[in-house]
Amino acid sequence: MARDVESVGVTGVGVPLRQLLTAVGDPLVDVLAAPRGLDVDVRDVVIVDPEEESGSGRDGDFVLVIGARGRAAAPLVRAAARDGAPAVAVKVGSEVEARALRETAMAGGIALLGVRPEVRWERLEAYAHNAIDNARLTSDADAGEALGDLFSLAQTVAAMTDGIVSVEDTASRVLAYSRSDDEVDELRRLSILGRQGPEQYLAMLREWGVYQRLRAGEDVVRIDERPELGIRRRMAVGIHAGSQPLGSIWVQEGRRPLSERSERALLGAARLAALQLIRQRSEATAGPRLRENLLSGLLEGRVDARSVADNIGADADRPAVVAVFSLRPAGSVDRSELELQRAEMTGLISVHASAYRRSALVTTLASRVYVLLPELPERSAAQAALSLTREIVAAAKQHLTSRVQAGVGSAVPTLDEVAESRAEADRVLDALGHDIDAEVATISDVRAQVVISEILTLLQDNERYRDARLTALHDHDVEHSADLARSLLAYLDHFGDVKTASSALHVHPNTLRYRVRRATDLTGIDLGDPTERLNTHLQLLLTRRARHR
Repeated sequence: MARDVESVGVTGVGVPLRQLLTAVGDPLVDVLAAPRGLDVDVRDVVIVDPEEESGSGRDGDFVLVIGARGRAAAPLVRAAARDGAPAVAVKVGSEVEARALRETAMAGGIALLGVRPEVRWERLEAYAHNAIDNARLTSDADAGEALGDLFSLAQTVAAMTDGIVSVEDTASRVLAYSRSDDEVDELRRLSILGRQGPEQYLAMLREWGVYQRLRAGEDVVRIDERPELGIRRRMAVGIHAGSQPLGSIWVQEGRRPLSERSERALLGAARLAALQLIRQRSEATAGPRLRENLLSGLLEGRVDARSVADNIGADADRPAVVAVFSLRPAGSVDRSELELQRAEMTGLISVHASAYRRSALVTTLASRVYVLLPELPERSAAQAALSLTREIVAAAKQHLTSRVQAGVGSAVPTLDEVAESRAEADRVLDALGHDIDAEVATISDVRAQVVISEILTLLQDNERYRDARLTALHDHDVEHSADLARSLLAYLDHFGDVKTASSALHVHPNTLRYRVRRATDLTGIDLGDPTERLNTHLQLLLTRRARHR
């Protein structure tokens, strides 16, 4: 028997869907569609029965469809949209189900949240309920909750500028600063000690028009050295949310001159700092940020591109590119050190990407860091993304102890297709993994390696394509402590050049000749047949790949 719609929230206290999603966090839900954006107001949470096709919600309701999954929930999604509900949550088990429901939600103008199958409804309801109950507290939250991130940002900017960094609010109170054993001037010393700039110095900066210029826009302001006042050369940039000033970032010159990249680093850092300063209190403990979650869903094909575009203020119909970065540690490092280096790499990438495009998104999936560059110029999208990626890798080389490699996907015409750019970027980076000297590449640079890698993956996933003769050769090597397979691979790698192949193996040419002849005798493979030779080479490459994983 159908239940009546059950209200489990507190009517009247509203919260933007964006804030509710932040409170719910990952990995409970995915945004599958948001045709009216993520700022629609949610004032209540209701639970509906699958047999209810009317009265499934009203204006301001977040509807939880508990009794139906996938396509079976489509009537309730339509009903909720018809009744004016801003959002509905449904459990979705497959991409096919998600796609069908996404079309229903887009047609009805209602936000659709896909709930992971393993998630308990009472947990989701509790998080949503708490988000609404705490809406007023959250909206009045002090931006100080995000200061931990600001210290990390200050340290990243210090590394990129070769300077000494501090982040201040609009009252010149110091919110965060970089660690430094460099030469700090009197203004910096007193500001850090007092957590606020000393009034006599602030008065001079106001008199010089510095604060007026910082409040006016994003232009970087330069302050010349004043030895008689104990002030070293410095640069500053205002932090803004639209036209609203939020604070400023300052970088003081130390023993070394500020780097040529300082202005761009400050611009990118100011944009990131703005996001941190306006972040709601619930986001401080909500896990991965909503923007990062949306990008993850977009890259994996789970989220509607229009919803992401609306959230980041980008045009979904313009070209986009995905680049992927990976840390290649030099030698053995422990896990904590590796995570620290990866965090530093992510911070550096975020600053560069944000400086290049306000709408750029950065997220981490597994051990890789992905950057989405939307709204690129149609005629030079690929080149623009490649130039930025090279700039990031060059900066990482200067500031990180581990090497960074990056793959750049091809430009796609719209945000709807960024999953294709991501997949290509991943394949390019996979190919770079076998070249320790390579840093940045596109598909045109490593097409042959990518094609071979795809073929090897096909062989690896299909046992019926494996050549039993080569398997027997490896078994022979194990049983007799021989090296026939590796020798044969080296011979094929070097196109039958015995001298070069034997040198690579550090054996005498006659030894290599004997091993190759012995391998062909044991397997019956005819290296004079081009098809046999190609098959043998691929099979041996597959074994080498498996051994190195």
